[in-house]
Amino acid sequence: QVQLVESGGGLVQAGGSLRLSCAASGRIFSINAMGWYRQAPGKQRELVARFIRSGRRDVADSVKGRFAISRDNAWNTVYLQMNSLKPEDTAVYFCNVQVLTGSLVNDYWGQGTQVTVSS
Repeated sequence: QVQLVESGGGLVQAGGSLRLSCAASGRIFSINAMGWYRQAPGKQRELVARFIRSGRRDVADSVKGRFAISRDNAWNTVYLQMNSLKPEDTAVYFCNVQVLTGSLVNDYWGQGTQVTVSS
């Protein structure tokens, strides 16, 4: 089993900052990708930022230049530093990890943390 626990969400005014954390545990031997998605009310879940297997960052255009993803060397924790927040950033933010077992890819998700940006 794989467990992901997010923290750091909350209420902030437009222009403010928040830092999200995700702690991973369980049987994780090979990671294809690890990072953050978000889902606003009535919207589909979308990628925010993630690390992919090559080590490169994959960041959504809507947050590029404002958000930064980072991790520890063991891939046990991933962070999302969110600056210059806008009301349209309001969503539930989910930590995600894709685990490789041979040719099989499994997605694991945290329970989510609410981010609300007021104007």
